[in-house]
Amino acid sequence: MRLDKFLKVSRIIKKRDAVKNFCKNGFIKLNGSLAKPSKEVKVGDIIEINTPSKFLKIKVLGFPKSKNVRKQDAKKLYEILEERKNQIQDILKVESEDDFFKEF
Repeated sequence: MRLDKFLKVSRIIKKRDAVKNFCKNGFIKLNGSLAKPSKEVKVGDIIEINTPSKFLKIKVLGFPKSKNVRKQDAKKLYEILEERKNQIQDILKVESEDDFFKEF
């Protein structure tokens, strides 16, 4: 499954366009390397999202069986390995990325 599609259906990032912008700006890594939205994601892959305000590291556990995924089922697609707020948010009061993130 494509990275942008996985992050959308797993409800980590609301919009695929947001994933595209995050990748373009170097905020998303897949298995330690900068990722493109079209990169294929496999079970066991590690995704890191590091924006100025938040850091999230997840492990891919599976993929949805259908196009529509319920909220409680979306959480079963990944495991949170690390999660934190970056200090820049406290300094600058950056909250605009909250529009893109559902789960944090």
